[in-house]
Amino acid sequence: MLRFSKKADYALIAMKHLALRGDGGAPGSSSAREIAGLYNIPIELLAKVLQRLVSRGLLASQQGTRGGYQLARMPARISVADVIQAIDGPVTVTACTSEDGNCDQFEKCNVRDPLWRVRERILSALGECTIAELAADQQTPPTEARAAVLHTHI
Repeated sequence: MLRFSKKADYALIAMKHLALRGDGGAPGSSSAREIAGLYNIPIELLAKVLQRLVSRGLLASQQGTRGGYQLARMPARISVADVIQAIDGPVTVTACTSEDGNCDQFEKCNVRDPLWRVRERILSALGECTIAELAADQQTPPTEARAAVLHTHI
């Protein structure tokens, strides 16, 4: 089964959050603690995920009271594939599409090439979907949802 890791999920959540924080093209900034609190993500794990995104050039970080994380480039220029591969490494669908290529059937395999094409299609689809698209699919942000619930019960 093709499935992204929890770390990749958290990375995409954080990237969408930061894209939504932007204001008319200016990048928005949030702390790891703020993002973790809003989405119930363990802070230690999210901090590692965000640092990995910084090291891969997808996020920028700034220390200090006005510090935090922000997208390193426009959301339309960051693909879902960029984020997933930054966190999980290359997308693979079979053992022979991994870096080491360890497969006893490699020489005689009759599905290797078709499965490589499937992998390329998956990468293409993930590459076409951007953080801007994720952000365009707006749901009520967690803080606004909590405030709405509080207002209806008061």
